[in-house]
Amino acid sequence: MSLKYYIVDVFTETKYTGNQLAVFTSSNSLNQEEMQAIAREINYSETTFIMQKQTDSNSYDVKIFTPSQEIPFAGHPTLGTAYILQQEIINQSIEQVILNLKIGQITVKIDRSNNEPCLWMQQKTPIFGKRFAVETIVEVLQLNIDEIDASYPIQEVSTGLPFIIVPVKSLHSLKRIKVNIDKYNELIQYTEAKCLLVFCPETYHQENNLNVRVFCHYLGVPEDPATGSANGCLAAYLVEHSYFGNSEINLRVEQGYEINRPSLLLLKASKKSVREAIEVQVGGKVIMVAKGEFV
Repeated sequence: MSLKYYIVDVFTETKYTGNQLAVFTSSNSLNQEEMQAIAREINYSETTFIMQKQTDSNSYDVKIFTPSQEIPFAGHPTLGTAYILQQEIINQSIEQVILNLKIGQITVKIDRSNNEPCLWMQQKTPIFGKRFAVETIVEVLQLNIDEIDASYPIQEVSTGLPFIIVPVKSLHSLKRIKVNIDKYNELIQYTEAKCLLVFCPETYHQENNLNVRVFCHYLGVPEDPATGSANGCLAAYLVEHSYFGNSEINLRVEQGYEINRPSLLLLKASKKSVREAIEVQVGGKVIMVAKGEFV
């Protein structure tokens, strides 16, 4: 069989940066094992498969695979797939695309107010989980206790895919993280989250607000260059714990610099009242890199 695919860079303003994504269209003929084998062959952090359009809801069924397993949700695959749907399949100017993922429907809005379109996804209502001792996490990251920002908790957060959010004080500390695999494997035996997002308020570029690194060895991705799902969790965490001193954020987050894939993610989150849930949006740009066929 012949399978058409596209390669895009997501969360970037220039080609060959950001997070790579392969998107396969007309994938209904593939079974689970075949999709997993293709994702392993591509070996990007994620590969997506557009299954079919649901005519009753004008939405598209999409499956997301890492090199090792299918996952219910991920950020850059959602934006990148929405971009391909709009540009190559729907092929007309529309305001939004709806993806049916394992976690449910995700709507991606297309903002054309600037020269290049920016895509925004509304993430699921955040769930705040267990907290972790600093002593446990520094063993995993091979940092010193005083490098963690103890003013804020180390905590599991999920907006569809859970992450452990870890605040550190400096870019120097963030840059020198080396994950201890044995300690990491011990940790995730007792957690819902299998990945860690570590962030700090120091950045490579002055116009950005935070620097982030994300580690997902369990999913076959030792370090991810741009992680929309994790940054959605981070956005919720920042509002929940008043990291910037208020209940609303609008941020530029850099990621991927330590692995030579610099990325830019845009985060919006707000909590209108104590009783209301936090609303989270993650945005960024997508650039087409290649297209072809698997034979």
